[in-house]
Amino acid sequence: MEIELSKNRPGDLISILRCRFERNALRHLGIEWSIVQSRLEAASRNLQALAEMELTGGEPDFVWCDGRSGEFVFCDCSPETPKGRVNLCYDRAAMDSRKEHKPANNAVDIAAAMGVELLTEQEYFALQKLGEFDRKTSSWLKTPDDIRKQGGAIFGDRRFGRVFVYHNGAASYFSSRGFRGLLRI
Repeated sequence: MEIELSKNRPGDLISILRCRFERNALRHLGIEWSIVQSRLEAASRNLQALAEMELTGGEPDFVWCDGRSGEFVFCDCSPETPKGRVNLCYDRAAMDSRKEHKPANNAVDIAAAMGVELLTEQEYFALQKLGEFDRKTSSWLKTPDDIRKQGGAIFGDRRFGRVFVYHNGAASYFSSRGFRGLLRI
């Protein structure tokens, strides 16, 4: 049972994250909730980003500890790309390039406003090892500069039991494509 999130009560968010952490223990074997909670409480400025992830349907969960930096990584773990973050082209330049039928916003700007990052290809493949995500939707991924300079952007999804990373024009947008956020604490 999910707890309703109140913007005024950070304890609600901590409770939601704890329940999700316990319910999905296979995502983070060997890590105890008390350690994660201590990190969250010490980095309270990141709670707003996690709240935005939750409020837009991302179902954020602790997914791994970065071996190099020691940072705890939270990621959107909703089965499909978060419903509150779809119909977005890749970035501002792509949005501005559209002559008509412009989307309301873009993935890069929304992620930055939320205080999260788009996943890289490697992070997306790592997330897909923890579960099956984007079986009906797709998620924009952080696009390498050489691809973006040519007008493209990359996205990922899972189809036919496999994870695919593919390309599209950065100005394209679809009701089934959004983005997953990643937060380092």
